[in-house]
Amino acid sequence: MSEHFAFGSHDPASHVIVHISDPHLLADGARLGERYDVDGTLARTLDAVRATRSDPKAIVVTGDLADLGEPDAYRRLRAAVEPFADDLGCPVVWVAGNHDERPALRRHLLDLEPTEQPVTGVWDLDGLRLIALDTSVPGWHHGDLDEAQLAWLREQLSEPAPHGTILAMHHPPLPSHIPLFDILELRNQHLLAEAVAGADVRAILAGHLHYSSHGLFAGIPVSVASATCYTMNVARPAVEVNGMDAAQSFQLVHVYPDTVTHTVVPVVEAPTGDFFTREWAERMASLTPEQRLDVFSRKPGWEAS
Repeated sequence: MSEHFAFGSHDPASHVIVHISDPHLLADGARLGERYDVDGTLARTLDAVRATRSDPKAIVVTGDLADLGEPDAYRRLRAAVEPFADDLGCPVVWVAGNHDERPALRRHLLDLEPTEQPVTGVWDLDGLRLIALDTSVPGWHHGDLDEAQLAWLREQLSEPAPHGTILAMHHPPLPSHIPLFDILELRNQHLLAEAVAGADVRAILAGHLHYSSHGLFAGIPVSVASATCYTMNVARPAVEVNGMDAAQSFQLVHVYPDTVTHTVVPVVEAPTGDFFTREWAERMASLTPEQRLDVFSRKPGWEAS
């Protein structure tokens, strides 16, 4: 359970969402590309989520759940994440990506008929509406949304939700400065822009890029979570960007009445200070706002003017 201390001008967030992306699991726990221990990095990611004590309303996994769409990969993913989410008391929202195979995903993660129908859904998270879209295109790695799914989206958005709506999809409706992702982008983005125009969509969560990115689409903030499996080494020139086994992360999405924030949380073990603690926060909470400023904001040697 997360401890809420409101020392600033904003009340605590009404909703917290854990945004994870691109686990790329393989059958039998195989390493991705015979190199990346994707089961291990997923486990470390879940440990890091638990360590935040963030009390999420949902865990959203934005696609490329399995690297080859293998049934056993989906079963392994489900066995790892669903008990974890149950322990936190929140649902898991599975989003399809270009590496996923819809029939196997539907059968082994959702207990649905193994068809090529898009994997979509709507969740009411205590008044915050979360809509999962399926930008995968069977047989291809680029993204798209057909007219039937866009019509369904418009219908879902026809009435506003009390706390607004967040969309989750795999392919982000954003440009990338990495050339390889231009080929694999979400196509026909103007049609999605038309579908969300005037609706209560407050944020879009996406994956696909294997690096964190943020931008605006049709006036809506878009946040791309990096991957749990491997990330793109964007410290290189754009034409030389390739994968690396480092910098894995997830995001904490905090929803406030007037804004939504996206915090990139590194999955790393590193020496960390211990000055700020629960006890420190409780001590600050016992003071008035003016006393807190005097104790913590005033620079040494400066007197009140």
